[in-house]
Amino acid sequence: MEDQPFIRWSWVLDNLDDIWQRTVEHLTLTVIAVAVGFVMAVGLSLIARRYRRTYGPITWTAGVIYTIPSLALFAFLVPITGLTTLTAEIGLVGYTLLILIRNIVAGLDGVSPTVKEAAAGMGYTGRRMFLEVEVPLALPVIIAGVRIATVTTIGLVTVTALIGQGGYGKFILSGLNRFFTTEIVVGAVLSVILAVVADLALVGLERLLTPWSRRKAPA
Repeated sequence: MEDQPFIRWSWVLDNLDDIWQRTVEHLTLTVIAVAVGFVMAVGLSLIARRYRRTYGPITWTAGVIYTIPSLALFAFLVPITGLTTLTAEIGLVGYTLLILIRNIVAGLDGVSPTVKEAAAGMGYTGRRMFLEVEVPLALPVIIAGVRIATVTTIGLVTVTALIGQGGYGKFILSGLNRFFTTEIVVGAVLSVILAVVADLALVGLERLLTPWSRRKAPA
């Protein structure tokens, strides 16, 4: 039996439409998970900052969810929510919470008390100080958390192929089932590329939102 080439480029060219469809699916699952996770994390972080005693229980619960193996979590959810996008998103959102909550709280706590005192001396109210002083200064740490959560989610999305979702994970699963290396490589490589592109995009967003953090190089 003649050995098959490691990459069959003719298959890639013949399946560009399918590759694009999986790209959209992978990106959609990732964006929804990170966006919903971020909104939930902001709410929980504000509660944790206002009522400090809740920070431990909140992060402990998020940590327990984070330590559950993805396959086990999806297997637990399937009998309840079925082989649906909802099942995939519940798991994906859950895995973002610990990272985001810790970074949001750390970013806000890292704002210098001297800066806040100066803002209060200038007449800033609590809400205005939060929105115009604390949040902008905390953005680099917050976005760092979003970057980690995004890259992690892109990797986890591939696992959801086992419940009928998965984006690029469908190529990996199909390739493993058919012993077809081209699909495996395409799924794996595109997942890595998507993670790198997303991370660079978030770095660009951080630079756009925090221009004051860029120091001019000496002349």
